[in-house]
Amino acid sequence: MKPGESAVISGFTDEQLSVKLLEMGFLPGSVVRFNFKAPFGDPVCVHISGFDLSLRLEEASTIIIFD
Repeated sequence: MKPGESAVISGFTDEQLSVKLLEMGFLPGSVVRFNFKAPFGDPVCVHISGFDLSLRLEEASTIIIFD
């Protein structure tokens, strides 16, 4: 995703990490917006459920989205 783009979460590829992401509000069916990435590319900032959250690229790559 590019900064400012939004997508809908459809699921996760990592079952163990999905528990952490679900607790953070990354629920299937929720709209997530990519805000920006850090100067060296990791972490990234996303907006979901009214909150801006930082995720490592490793964590973000486990989220499956609909474009």
